[in-house]
Amino acid sequence: MITELRAVLEAANLDPDVRALTMIGSERSFTSGADPTLFHRDLDRAPETAARLVDAFHGMLRSVRAMPKPVIARLSGSVVVGGLGLALACDLCVMADNARLISAYSKIGTNPDAGTTWSLTHHLGRRRSLEVMWLNDPIGAQEALSLGLVNRVVPQSRLESETLAVAKRIADGPPGTTGRIKSLVDQACVSDLAAQLDREKAEFVAAAGSREFREGITASFEKRPAQF
Repeated sequence: MITELRAVLEAANLDPDVRALTMIGSERSFTSGADPTLFHRDLDRAPETAARLVDAFHGMLRSVRAMPKPVIARLSGSVVVGGLGLALACDLCVMADNARLISAYSKIGTNPDAGTTWSLTHHLGRRRSLEVMWLNDPIGAQEALSLGLVNRVVPQSRLESETLAVAKRIADGPPGTTGRIKSLVDQACVSDLAAQLDREKAEFVAAAGSREFREGITASFEKRPAQF
């Protein structure tokens, strides 16, 4: 699944007709982590198995974060272990009202991977992140929304349509600008204000010479929707 998903991401990133992606799981589960039987059948080689799987999974997550196009997760059912990390790596999350987020790594005697410790700590802070990862209590949809872990909570019956509506609104916007905003926000997570101000200036100046900017300004003065 990791290999196939990474291939799809790379193909979508190269396709100029694709402006936004939605990542979809089943109604029962967004996606789980690695199959534990991979470890159980040869516990002596568990470290090698873990290294191989984590390297592949983290490579795929880097593709999600590095691509300029937005990736929107559609969350239903249980969003568990690696699935939680994958969901948090996406740019936006739309969650069904009956879904839940669960860390669960410590139940099998290991720490989270998939960037989960980074994502949860950035969203929740140190104390709440430790609680989530130590106690493994499920986080329901409304709590996830109030904590800022997801963007929207909708009934399960409207999950597909609402997710696609969000994706379409972004896809109708200026794709170059969408990518610049994503890059700037990601850099802001690890940057001081002075450096970020310099990045914003550089990106704004570059944007000012683009077709998107020209169309946006012209449409504003002509009082019509911009055609990006």
